[in-house]
Amino acid sequence: MSEATALPAARFTLDRAFTVGRVDPRLFGSFVEHLGRCVYTGIHEPDHPAADEDGLRTDVLELVRELGVTAIRYPGGNFVSAYRWEDSVGPVDERPRRLDPAWRSTETNGFGLSEFIAFVAKAGPQAEPMMAVNLGTRGVAEAVELLEYANHPSGTALSDLRAAHGDAEPYGIRLWCLGNEMDGPWQTGHKTAREYGRLAAETARAMRQIDPGLQLVACGSSHQSMPTFAAWEATVLEETYDLVDHVSLHAYYEEHDGDRDSFLASAVDMESFIENVVATCDHVGARLKSKKRIQLSFDEWNVWYMSRFQAESAAAPLDWPEAPRLLEDSYSVTDAVVVGSLLIALLRHADRVTVACLAQLVNVIAPIMTEPGGPAWRQTTFFPFAQASRHGRGEVLDVRVESPVHETARYGEVPLLHATAVRDPETGGVTVFAVNRDLRRPLPLRVTLNGLGLDTVVEHSVLADEDPDARNTLADPDRVAPRKGEGAVLAAGILDVTLEPLSWNVIRLAPGA
Repeated sequence: MSEATALPAARFTLDRAFTVGRVDPRLFGSFVEHLGRCVYTGIHEPDHPAADEDGLRTDVLELVRELGVTAIRYPGGNFVSAYRWEDSVGPVDERPRRLDPAWRSTETNGFGLSEFIAFVAKAGPQAEPMMAVNLGTRGVAEAVELLEYANHPSGTALSDLRAAHGDAEPYGIRLWCLGNEMDGPWQTGHKTAREYGRLAAETARAMRQIDPGLQLVACGSSHQSMPTFAAWEATVLEETYDLVDHVSLHAYYEEHDGDRDSFLASAVDMESFIENVVATCDHVGARLKSKKRIQLSFDEWNVWYMSRFQAESAAAPLDWPEAPRLLEDSYSVTDAVVVGSLLIALLRHADRVTVACLAQLVNVIAPIMTEPGGPAWRQTTFFPFAQASRHGRGEVLDVRVESPVHETARYGEVPLLHATAVRDPETGGVTVFAVNRDLRRPLPLRVTLNGLGLDTVVEHSVLADEDPDARNTLADPDRVAPRKGEGAVLAAGILDVTLEPLSWNVIRLAPGA
């Protein structure tokens, strides 16, 4: 590497005394919606050679466990706003087929609430259900009935009905979403902020009369560029502030017109979104003179080539297929680096973002892909999520980056280094997560370690490739994977490492014996 092509070094200091907050495990959640092949031939395919007694694909379950997802949001998404929960329970052969207006599909209800709870149980002890209620076409009564069916132990009509359906034990769902994207004109049953806020408050109040210990999520804006953004949150929280625990955020990112530099800086928008919603929540709390602090549920986020889907769907016939191939984006190395950067953004705000769901889990803009009757494989985006879920537990250290910058068309001047660090309080080990946004040049990085007692580089893992568009496919499922990085040195409390161009890096450090 010639001196002319070398970037100036980036640097930051880690100090045990300066922290952001503790990571809530729910930060590593995901999302299962009745959309495309997420459910059918994704997680559920009774005729598959690897299917278990519940019709769940065991090859997919193995990958879900490896991914390490925690809270799993269900059943939507846009789907939930016309969802009748009663259709999804009881004998499968007696469940009705329904039109799903959200995704112009036919819903068979062959996979329903009981099957979802069984799936979550098999996804691992870290997994828990996150249930959404329909506040688009339905309301308070149906939400309360669903809660009774799901969580009441026994002795009532709906809890006994659950037992008659084969589930004697209650599901114990603690985390509930009060509708989905109700600010969006595309949403079935779309409402104004005041209309939704009143309905969400009434629903929350009724649900808490049955179980005061529930954790409830009010709908925030569908994305930061919505014309009602911030005003929507303020109005909704005026109605619900003392009744809910979280407000939701949704954001998707894609590369536009070949502007890869802006795409790689997508986390700039995500961090701005988080900070603006925090400011709005705290402003409402101050006006209400409340000591309560509303947390954030970033319960839909990912790279999604939405413009491509919109062009395709505009020309698609309205023929109501079952489980069509929808939103099956194939992800590149570049996409994986962006997903890693978005994970860094979430971790950097772990004091307020306490739930987050990668949307979605299988086949639909997902880290896991399947073929009906065939194999399952990891997309490139699988790896940063799995690594962050495995090593990003503990206390987030405050990272203030000094970095060379470059100009982007969408976000202006952006640092080339995006980074955070998480300390495991049990072992004292620290994991640094870092992205080099430069497309062509390596980025030297120096990290000063104060009071952490670290002296060993346990691992430096790199996700990068000479071809930034390389991806894993059915024909070549192992084309892209993390590999061992070279040259990381830790001496006298200083870590020196060089980050490859366009790369996601996981650097694990440990204290001496």
